[in-house]
Amino acid sequence: MISNTKDRLLLNALGYTFVGLLCVLCLVPLLLVVSGSLSSEEQLVRNGFRLLPQKLSLDGYRMVFKAPGDILRAFGVSLLVLVAGTSLGAFLTALTSYVISRKDFKYRNYFSFYIYFTSVFSGGLVPWYLLMVNYYHMKDNVLALIVPLLMNVFYILVMKSFFASIPEAIIESGKIDGAGELRIFLTLMLPIAKPGLATIALFIGLGYWNDWSNAMLFIRDPNLVPLQYYLYNLMNKTEMLNNLAGKTGMPIPDIPKETFKLAMTVIVIAPVFFVYPFLQRFIVSGVTVGSVKG
Repeated sequence: MISNTKDRLLLNALGYTFVGLLCVLCLVPLLLVVSGSLSSEEQLVRNGFRLLPQKLSLDGYRMVFKAPGDILRAFGVSLLVLVAGTSLGAFLTALTSYVISRKDFKYRNYFSFYIYFTSVFSGGLVPWYLLMVNYYHMKDNVLALIVPLLMNVFYILVMKSFFASIPEAIIESGKIDGAGELRIFLTLMLPIAKPGLATIALFIGLGYWNDWSNAMLFIRDPNLVPLQYYLYNLMNKTEMLNNLAGKTGMPIPDIPKETFKLAMTVIVIAPVFFVYPFLQRFIVSGVTVGSVKG
């Protein structure tokens, strides 16, 4: 008994030590980025990264917010795309996965194969672009930022495992009470699958929040540019000015190029850190259930 207790304590100590080291490995790069964004350009270039800011400076953030109206508008577009895309994407993913998880659905295998087939073979970038622009008319349309990331095969398969893990007796009890299929899905199945739905919603939201490529392809109207693409353009313009100065020898005002990049990184990742703690318990529960039933 004593030996088992000692072994358990040793294993726990080793486990906590290992997890602690992983946390340090994850946190140190983040702290270096935040510290670098608050340092002066001169000190950062000369001395490299430090855990604490060197000669505290907000020049990088000042450069990002030189046009506050533009960046607030871009943030508003990103927020609209995030909320609308995540809500609709999570609902459609849950709806699709619920249907193909039902054993009494006659065509579940055909639909499952069709969905899986789309993850293996793609029509290609050019046909997809022509389809979006010429047939769906999504050029300079906010829907062009929502529709491409609306559904993902992997997320459908994950949610399918959640619904498949729910006992059939719950569905039967709903039918006995006179509930239709839609009511069973909305009032019985969705609340039970909430951990999985929250996990998928987080993944979908991260996809929307980090996306800038669709804006590059479909958006030319500056009023519809999301935050990520706006910052991407700012960074490209900064690089262009520095390259032009290096090639021509023309003097330009000191631009905090490195701290500017770090400030953009902090601005983009900050909302994720604020949202994640609220979804953490759902994510842990969701990953556990999905792995058991997958």
